[in-house]
Amino acid sequence: MKKTLFALTLGSLMAVPAMAADYKIDSEGAHASINFKIQHLGYSWLVGRFNDFEGSFSYDTDDVAASKINVTIDTSSVDSNHAERDKHLRSDDFLNTSKFGEATFVSKRITDIDDDGKDFDVVGDLTLHGVTREITIEVEKVGEGEDPWGGYRVGFKGETELRLKDFGIDYNLGPASEKVYLDLHVEGVRQ
Repeated sequence: MKKTLFALTLGSLMAVPAMAADYKIDSEGAHASINFKIQHLGYSWLVGRFNDFEGSFSYDTDDVAASKINVTIDTSSVDSNHAERDKHLRSDDFLNTSKFGEATFVSKRITDIDDDGKDFDVVGDLTLHGVTREITIEVEKVGEGEDPWGGYRVGFKGETELRLKDFGIDYNLGPASEKVYLDLHVEGVRQ
């Protein structure tokens, strides 16, 4: 009788599909970053980052398509390692942080998942400078596992590009500087 009960219990547990786990992006521990680069007059690259952001995501290795992510960025935390330039980037010529203090990204769907589930596209709505547009982020899973503090983590990297004019930012930097490229690194701690 005990063997039958054990077999039924085990069988029912195995039939339950895996559930997505919830993760908090580890921006406090500086294990996540939102970096950008844009050409300067076509001669070099200006690079920077946003220092303050937060977010969460749900992720299931067995059902990547069901994953979701939400991120909120403090646009006034823009940092290009040059105080006067950062002041200009915060002005109404660019981010207009006094009016649009936050940018957000909310995923809508996961597409183009490769066979092992490690490369996929995250499609979602980016709201920046008061404008919401659908963007696609090409994502690669870096890894997952237990951390030394008894937690569980998973990490990803992602890339996308944005046309500034699509978000109402039309300050003329010349044709070489119409796009900004985002380089994203996300490590989440399972909650």
